[in-house]
Amino acid sequence: MKDKLIVALDVPSRQQALHFVDILRDEVGCFKIGMQLYNSEGPDIVRDIQTLGGRVFVDLKFHDIPNTVAQTTKIITQRQAYMFSLHASGGFNMMQVCAQAAQEAAIEYHVPKPMALAVTVLTSMSQKVFEEEMGIKKPIVEQVVYWAQLAQKAGVDGVVASPQEITAIRQAVGDDFAIVTPGVRPLWAASNDQERIMTPKEAIEKGATHLVVGRPITTHRNPKEAARMIVEEMMAAKKNC
Repeated sequence: MKDKLIVALDVPSRQQALHFVDILRDEVGCFKIGMQLYNSEGPDIVRDIQTLGGRVFVDLKFHDIPNTVAQTTKIITQRQAYMFSLHASGGFNMMQVCAQAAQEAAIEYHVPKPMALAVTVLTSMSQKVFEEEMGIKKPIVEQVVYWAQLAQKAGVDGVVASPQEITAIRQAVGDDFAIVTPGVRPLWAASNDQERIMTPKEAIEKGATHLVVGRPITTHRNPKEAARMIVEEMMAAKKNC
C-alpha cells in the first residue's frame, strides 16, 4: 500500500527536497515535484531524486496548444518520470496527442511509459468560486466526471481529482483508470488551504488508486513516522474493502 502514497515536495530548494527523499524513499511510492521546486532548481531535480532511488511525479499541469504539450511530454518521458500531469480543460485533442507522445517517446528512448494524469478541478476551489469566478454553473462533480470521461476517451491513464469526486468518477470510468487524489488529510493534520478533503482511509475505500500528501508529512516533527501512520490508515481501509 505504501506504493500508493505520493509525497508532495512543496519545498523551495534541492537540499530540502533531497532530505525528504533520503528519509522517505523506503516509506512511500513516489515524490511529486510541483512548479515551486521545478522552477527553483530546474529539470535536473528529477534526475537527482531518481539517483536517490525515488520515483517522480512531474506535476506541472501542462496546458497549451497540442503540439507544445506533445513535445514537452516527450522530454518528460525521456527523463523517465513515473507520472506527469496536464489540464483536462485543455481539451480532447490536447490530451490525445499527449498520450500518444508519451507512448511514442517511451518506444523511441527505450524507457517505461509514464502515467499521464488529467487534472480536473483543483482541490482548493469551492463550489462558490467555481460558479462565480470560473463561470461554470453546474456542480463541480458533474464537470469532474465529464472531464474524466473525456480524458479516458483520449487515452490518458487517469485523473487528478478531489476525494469528494472519487465515487462518481469510479462509477463513470470503471476500474481500469487511475484516480490520484490530493486534498488528503489524516485526522491528526490541519486542512490548510484545501477545501474538498478526506482522510486516507476514506479515500482508499471510495476507490482512489494513489494519494498525494504534502504538509502533513513534510512539516511533521518525524516525517517518516507521519508517512507510516498514513500508510496504516490506508491499510485499514483495504481490510474493509
